[in-house]
Amino acid sequence: MRCPFCAHEDSQVKDSRPTEDGSTIRRRRQCEGCGARFTTFERIQLREITVIKSEDRKETFDRSKIDLSVSLACRKRGIAQEQMDQLVSGIQRQLETSGETEIPSKRIGEMVMDGLKGLDSVAYIRFASVYKDFTEAKDFEEFAGNVKDVASDDVNKA
Repeated sequence: MRCPFCAHEDSQVKDSRPTEDGSTIRRRRQCEGCGARFTTFERIQLREITVIKSEDRKETFDRSKIDLSVSLACRKRGIAQEQMDQLVSGIQRQLETSGETEIPSKRIGEMVMDGLKGLDSVAYIRFASVYKDFTEAKDFEEFAGNVKDVASDDVNKA
């Protein structure tokens, strides 16, 4: 593993342990060149996934893009990092176990929206505003009205 500080090629693992949800291994490493310590995370990857973007462009699936989108949507909402990680891990697991190697970006966006909808309504609206490309305040108003309707329907059913 290359050192992020001095780019030396070799590092020594000092400590390994699974994360709380068991989906990742956390490793503390020490660079043999400069002695700096850093942490790496190791995840299982079942298969290579290609994302089909707009205009049929293709790119390799990058979990960090979903991580960033979810964390931006959940910013200042008091949602634990562990909950966000579980959401992203769940989406990645669904994609990898679907049996498909090429997945439209639209489907991934819908999966993120579904996950955020169950996690936090404000985060859901924030993500939707970018994903659905809201251009006017009325777009927010209409979408938020639908979110309220869904929440009140859930309360009425209970």
